[in-house]
Amino acid sequence: MGTYDLVIRGGTVADGTGGDLFEADIAVSGGKIAEIGKVAGKGAEEIDASGLLVTPGFVDIHTHYDGQATWSADLSPSSNHGVTTAVMGNCGVGFAPCRREDHDRLIRLMEGVEDIPAPVLAEGLKWNWESFPDYLDALEALPHNIDFAAQLPHGALRVYVMGERGANREPATPDDIAAMAAIAKDAVSAGAIGFSTSRTLNHRTSDGSPTPTLTAEEDELVGIAMGLKAAGRGVLQVVSDFADPAREFSMLRRMVERSGRPLSLSLAQNEKAPEGWRFLLSQIEAAANDGLPMKAQVCGRPVGVLLGLELTLNPFSAHPGFKEIASLPLAAKVEKMRDPAFKEKLLKEEPATDNPFMRSVLAHLHKMYALDHVPDYEPDPETSIGARAKARGVEPLALAYDLLLEDDGRAMLYFPFLNYAQNSLEPSYQMMLHKDTVLGLGDGGAHVGMICDGSFSTHMLTHWTRDRKRGERLPLSFVVKAHTQDTARAVGLLDRGILKPGYKADLNVIDYQGLSLFRPEVGFDLPAGGRRLVQRAKGYKATIVSGEIIARDDEGTGAVPGKLLRGAQPAPA
Repeated sequence: MGTYDLVIRGGTVADGTGGDLFEADIAVSGGKIAEIGKVAGKGAEEIDASGLLVTPGFVDIHTHYDGQATWSADLSPSSNHGVTTAVMGNCGVGFAPCRREDHDRLIRLMEGVEDIPAPVLAEGLKWNWESFPDYLDALEALPHNIDFAAQLPHGALRVYVMGERGANREPATPDDIAAMAAIAKDAVSAGAIGFSTSRTLNHRTSDGSPTPTLTAEEDELVGIAMGLKAAGRGVLQVVSDFADPAREFSMLRRMVERSGRPLSLSLAQNEKAPEGWRFLLSQIEAAANDGLPMKAQVCGRPVGVLLGLELTLNPFSAHPGFKEIASLPLAAKVEKMRDPAFKEKLLKEEPATDNPFMRSVLAHLHKMYALDHVPDYEPDPETSIGARAKARGVEPLALAYDLLLEDDGRAMLYFPFLNYAQNSLEPSYQMMLHKDTVLGLGDGGAHVGMICDGSFSTHMLTHWTRDRKRGERLPLSFVVKAHTQDTARAVGLLDRGILKPGYKADLNVIDYQGLSLFRPEVGFDLPAGGRRLVQRAKGYKATIVSGEIIARDDEGTGAVPGKLLRGAQPAPA
């Protein structure tokens, strides 16, 4: 009979393998799982998990904590939703390597692409690094509540090597490519878990310029991938518009053929081509069947923009009258908007904007929804602003105006702009069931005034396994495996994601029947008093990292056992 650091007793275990749930005790010692079954030994601390669900900690492979991890020990909102390992540096944006003269350039890029305000980054980033290995050292020197890994971002790499030419998207020369490949090799050798790039027009700097990597040519991308091949490690992550799907995918396939490195690409349903995802998934399947390690990152809910009076955008952001009051405190803004004369004036105005996304927002009022205190991420189209406005005989914009003023101006409108072209999550359901997909796209740490999808691990449990009413549900064991073993393996973290002796003791103890999500709220806890969307959950009885309880009853304990992961991690012997 031994003594353990922690024993979790009598829980219903979903062990991450996808097998049947079973009841067991779990003993933890030295940060690893020591025993599963009927544990006779006592724990220095014990958790009664009777009637509760016990899972591995969730592994989120698509986050953007590149800035937050340099100033905060708390990698929330992900850590509020059972995530015990996060992979950041996605979409080609980040802060290393970087020369002093390019600090502002990378801040503007991150501000534009990931909606993290420049004042927050300017105050929060210490810039006590230049090279990517320096950046890893700076991260490792700070305590954190969960484990995390970093990818080398193409935007920073290109600017570092090519300067103004790189920012202006000029073609890379052979010498440029050789330099980028060498830096990529050194970065993954030092512990970068991979390399990421962006090829989408949606990604722009805060002054409107396209991301530096938008038009990078095949020789550049393959050359950098070959740097990872030379190091013998690292994954590749890509987001693209796929304007020419066959041509673009063929190029990505050649990156993998040449380098041998695993590649994942973001995949979602787009309203402009609602069936386009099927072609890309068929190409990934063909590549995987040919032995190439390619997967699509998919998400189990719409990629949805939140609109509100405290947020980055609302339907009136481009109206001249609203711009006059945009900087007022919320209470003063609400008071002004409750004036019938101001409302009449604003509704008559034409928006003054050439921003394509803002124009899209205004063109899709009929497909927006009021976000309730218990948010519905698969809303019935009959509850849309368009349908409600028609039933009331009013204009959608006028109804949106009234809805924004509810809850003293803290109400939010939800615009599901990806994965909801047909007013259903059926495409997401089909994507998630495919053998060559992996869960991702939560974007924790980014889009702090527009998107709050870092909670999607909780949503996967509540919506897809328990509450869904508009289609088939998913087995609980399937969803747990998808969020643990599958995501961990996709980036080479083979020491976690499964509850078996010898594996890392990252766990969640969850009140599955009581698990719920609250509507996102606005907090002001970023550097410089910066605003961000936060979303809480109820039902996480304990979240455990390396055997230490970092959250209990949905509140952080202050424990900081999290570590920077330097590259792939081997499975237990």
